[in-house]
Amino acid sequence: MDATIPFAGFLISLFLTPYIARLMKKAGIVGRDVHKPEKPEVPEMGGIALLISLAMSLGLSPSEVISKAVLTALLFGLTGILDDLTVLKQSHKVLLCLIMSIPILSLPLDHTLNLFGLAVDIGLAYPVFAILFITASANLVNMLAGFNGLEVGTSSIALLSLALITKGDAQMLALAGLGASLGFLWWNRYPAKVFPGDVGTLSLGALIGVIGILGKVEVYAAILLIPHAVDFLLKMRIRFRGKAMGRTEILEDGTLKAPPYLSFLGLIMRAKRVKEWQLVSIVWLLELALGMFVFLLHL
Repeated sequence: MDATIPFAGFLISLFLTPYIARLMKKAGIVGRDVHKPEKPEVPEMGGIALLISLAMSLGLSPSEVISKAVLTALLFGLTGILDDLTVLKQSHKVLLCLIMSIPILSLPLDHTLNLFGLAVDIGLAYPVFAILFITASANLVNMLAGFNGLEVGTSSIALLSLALITKGDAQMLALAGLGASLGFLWWNRYPAKVFPGDVGTLSLGALIGVIGILGKVEVYAAILLIPHAVDFLLKMRIRFRGKAMGRTEILEDGTLKAPPYLSFLGLIMRAKRVKEWQLVSIVWLLELALGMFVFLLHL
């Protein structure tokens, strides 16, 4: 592994994120941290720093593969900016994500799926699969969100896991994403000083999907997104109307009361009384366990 790539991404993100946060606050682009008793205002769209850090840490790479992958992440980030500023309809967001995945098709893709070491050729269906996989990955990461450090922390663990089981361009992408994510996480961890916004979550999710495709570790990337997929399936039962039904509440002792519908995080809240940082820590541990499982499975 080239340690300079994640280190560069980490430093750029670490120092750039508070600057971006100040700009967002000055522009009035802020959100309420609703899981705190005082509900403070926190700058939104800090994920712009993630995108810049990723692009800069890989900017000198001569690889066309990396250039196209970074372009895809930037395009998903652009979709996130539109969503953060205008609140896109879910169908519009998914359609835009499908379109933003298209640049990856300009690369010479191997049309085989790696099913635990067994190469399965799916022919011309693979480009369609690649677009759907990247779009799904981006939206799943975007959905399991809303708590300090949750999205960026789980993505960091997923990127570390992918870096350990890939080589070449895919590994470089995973390392750069890991470094940028950890630098941002310093400011996004509890109590958060900045939120990633959809610009951050969609781009990180897309990057995980792209690495899965380029590294031929699609199934392993999917395993790392199991918590996100469970959350999606539970919310699909209520047709994604969770916000209209009610939100997570914070009680006087600082613990969280699950929302009045089933979700992955709600299941944890129902099983154990937790504060926000404890909830996020549990999800991080679950993601870390999946990462270890993926590493051993890959061996």
